[in-house]
Amino acid sequence: MMKPVLLPPNPVQHFYLGGDRIAALRGIVPETDRQPEEWLGSTVSRFGSDTIGLAVAEDGSLLRDLVTADRAAWVGARGGRDAADLGILVKLLDARQRLPVHVHPGRGFASSHLDCPYGKTEAWYVLETEADCAVHVGWNQDVDRDELDRRRDAQDSEWMLSRMNRVVVRPGMGVLVPAGTVHAIDGGIFVAEVQEPTDFSILLEWSVTTSSREESHLDLGFDAVMPAVSTERLDADALGALISTAGTAPAGPAFRALLPDAADPYFRLFDAAGETVAREAGFAVVLVREGAGALVSDAGSVEIERGQVYAVPHAFGAWRLTGEAEVLVAAPGAGWPGTLRGGDVR
Repeated sequence: MMKPVLLPPNPVQHFYLGGDRIAALRGIVPETDRQPEEWLGSTVSRFGSDTIGLAVAEDGSLLRDLVTADRAAWVGARGGRDAADLGILVKLLDARQRLPVHVHPGRGFASSHLDCPYGKTEAWYVLETEADCAVHVGWNQDVDRDELDRRRDAQDSEWMLSRMNRVVVRPGMGVLVPAGTVHAIDGGIFVAEVQEPTDFSILLEWSVTTSSREESHLDLGFDAVMPAVSTERLDADALGALISTAGTAPAGPAFRALLPDAADPYFRLFDAAGETVAREAGFAVVLVREGAGALVSDAGSVEIERGQVYAVPHAFGAWRLTGEAEVLVAAPGAGWPGTLRGGDVR
């Protein structure tokens, strides 16, 4: 019988400002003002690094090694990219500046160019935000590919942002960002991010960060990566289908889906609070947002409190929440890892 594993804070330095709200939630002191991310339950590392981002258990063990040593106990399934594959990457992202305009490639591109079956479809769940802060998702008009190349080379931020859909956000909103979709986040927004387990980013705008042009194209060159960038308009109906407001109402005893249905094949995110119904067995990352309580199953119970993060193994069995805690629960997509074989969902 395996119990959930407590994961100490795992902050990641990055090329943009932020991190104070992560530090407050997780009970740490930021080392710099560019510590805007924490990778939760991660068995993958940052692009170009072997170790940055990997989750570490209290005893110093890498979660990657624990999963590799007993995959069936952790995920209850065969298949996946490798023996440590959890099918999901969860982050806390606390932006104190606008993130650059960027795009993540899809599974087809990643398979043919990066030797990886995962692309990087992702979603944001808004935890906190300042007034009138927005996310920018997709083009609001068709964009000429050659002109986009020129504007990228000129680092014309105003041109790019003016052609993107701007969505003002509030706590509890979930926003899905399909691979290939141009996007950015305003400074002042704090989100939990769930995504495919990769770190593949194509920066169309690097001048607002400490990154460079040479670090913006996955070491492949812009000629190779720009076909992964959609230049088609994302209309109002399509944009609306990427947004959920389910989480704007208080959490309750049922595990409630917080993302649009289109996210389900890639990853799922739920919340719950208080004395809950049982949740099915399966790997999950649990973030305790508020209060204290316990995760309880036939395998035993684990006391939890605000700011903690747990990796919950499949072998913990069906479990429920007790006490007065409120949690976020991130899990692999429905049908994973079987869904990995089919490429991006359309």
